[in-house]
Amino acid sequence: MKTLLSTLILLTIASFTIYGQDVLSVGDRAPEFKAPADDGSTWDVKKFLGEKYIVVYFYPAAMTGGCTKQACSYRDHRDDLQSAGIEVVGISGDNVESLRLFKLAESLNFTLLSDEKGDIARVFGVPVSEGGAIKRNVGGSEYDLIRGVTTKRWTFVIGKDKKIIYKNESVNAEKDTEEVLNFIKLQASK
Repeated sequence: MKTLLSTLILLTIASFTIYGQDVLSVGDRAPEFKAPADDGSTWDVKKFLGEKYIVVYFYPAAMTGGCTKQACSYRDHRDDLQSAGIEVVGISGDNVESLRLFKLAESLNFTLLSDEKGDIARVFGVPVSEGGAIKRNVGGSEYDLIRGVTTKRWTFVIGKDKKIIYKNESVNAEKDTEEVLNFIKLQASK
């Protein structure tokens, strides 16, 4: 009976983890992941783990109001972020072509990752819902931007110790970069 009960508890915990119900917390070891980047390459978090602070921010959809404000703020603070030893990566359910167009349209200077099935979001515990598509003009041509899933807007920072050191589930798109920079500067002064 104890074995059966233990197995049921273990399966319940595993199913919560698999389906994104187990949310990462500050102090948890950061998950390792790879994903297609906006340039078609494969981005691997292991390249940066232990070397830099890594900002992993999830956003609902490329080229929408809040998501564009958030991305442009990270773009505009690039020098401050690099000086603080921070690597930024934005993750959404958009396909690679949509990310390429978003990066082109807004002159973004950091990596965007495609998580079309929401697998990475779920590992982090970020809520995921149905995807969608929007039409946008880029360079005088109209494009359909397609996303497999839509995630909530959450931001994480992975420390040089490979653990989650910051988590924000109530992100203000316009102030996210500033809040992350202030947090990292505070960490560096300790």
